[in-house]
Amino acid sequence: MRWMRAAGRGLLVLVVVMAGYGASGARADEGAGGGRGPLTLATAGDLTGYLGPLLQGWNRTHPGEKVTLVELPDSADETHAQMTTDLRGGDRGRFDVLNIDVDWTSEFAAAGWIRPLPRDRFPLDSFLPPVVDTATYDGRLYAVPYVTNAGLLLYRKDVLDQEGVSPPRTWAELEHDARTIAPKYGLGGYAGQFLPYEGLTVNAAEAVYSAGGTILGGEGTRVTVDSAAAREGIGFLARGIREGWIPRQALTYKEEESKQAFQDGRLLFLRNWPYAYAVASAPGSRVAGKIGAVPLPGPDGPGTSVLGGSNLAVNTHARHPDSAARLIAYLTSAPVQRQVLTRGALPPVRAGLYEDPALIRRFPYLPTLRTAVLTARPRPKSPHYDQVSLAVQAVVQDALTGRQTPEQAVRRLARELDAIASR
Repeated sequence: MRWMRAAGRGLLVLVVVMAGYGASGARADEGAGGGRGPLTLATAGDLTGYLGPLLQGWNRTHPGEKVTLVELPDSADETHAQMTTDLRGGDRGRFDVLNIDVDWTSEFAAAGWIRPLPRDRFPLDSFLPPVVDTATYDGRLYAVPYVTNAGLLLYRKDVLDQEGVSPPRTWAELEHDARTIAPKYGLGGYAGQFLPYEGLTVNAAEAVYSAGGTILGGEGTRVTVDSAAAREGIGFLARGIREGWIPRQALTYKEEESKQAFQDGRLLFLRNWPYAYAVASAPGSRVAGKIGAVPLPGPDGPGTSVLGGSNLAVNTHARHPDSAARLIAYLTSAPVQRQVLTRGALPPVRAGLYEDPALIRRFPYLPTLRTAVLTARPRPKSPHYDQVSLAVQAVVQDALTGRQTPEQAVRRLARELDAIASR
């Protein structure tokens, strides 16, 4: 979960692990009597090294609740596997606070692994509205948003300026430019994250959502994917691979591989999280000063991004639930959220930061990202999200590689999701 939350390494994953084993039946909303003590914070893929300084600030002011930093695997799938294996251990689990991908909240809450949290303990009204929904399940708050994310279309501004064209707003414009302009400059046309992992679920969901479709409804109880919109969205991606304006190499891309291809000057367009814009704009990048970012295109205008990011949740068996809640409040405070952006290049959940002139000068994509987040939609909520995502990945990969037509793939996906939803 490096940068997704989405996403994928879309997100930076944090896990606060108990120092010691024991369990407490105290609820996180019991206040100061809920237990305080030291914590261990594990993170997957802190690529920018921003988290250490944030925790130093906490440790200086909370000597009795010091946090030790530990890193977990970079991969979202591996992090999920390690986390759920430990949580299934019940009282002997190590984790105290979990920074989970936004789309794991329903799964973890339904399984009883994380505890409900009191809304009035956290400044939810100051967050971007869509992110709060990712932290709820069955009408209750089970986590607190920490990092948000939305996919953007990065593009070679220098190339489009030279051609005298604006960045694409529709799929037809994207396809035309990827097909006709990119080859003139020795570039691949368009890429996303099409390796079968969580990133492919995100890209597929964005295509379906942008076409006006859905995948699941009713907290995962209804399957809605068998639609003309889903066939159009998956068909758009499959056609790009088949016709070559999406390079076949993109079938091996995760976030980092696709970012590197764009940063190395090998792509005209790239769907990725905002961190890719920040890294590709840094000194030493071959495309620094030559790129722009716009919302993802759709069939008839701007499309719909998947809402990425991560949420902080408290283990049901946390030894120090009050310290856990206090740490969550610290990490979501306005000063720390500013550092999440400035040190980590991760999109904060605090709405006010997106209107800060100084931050906009430093991160010019912020207004575009705010628009994308406000119109983004979460991945399908389900207590069996890991199985839902695996089904999407397998079926969409077969459509992209030509083993099934988009029509066949969508019908098959509906059957497989029906079987998952009925469990």
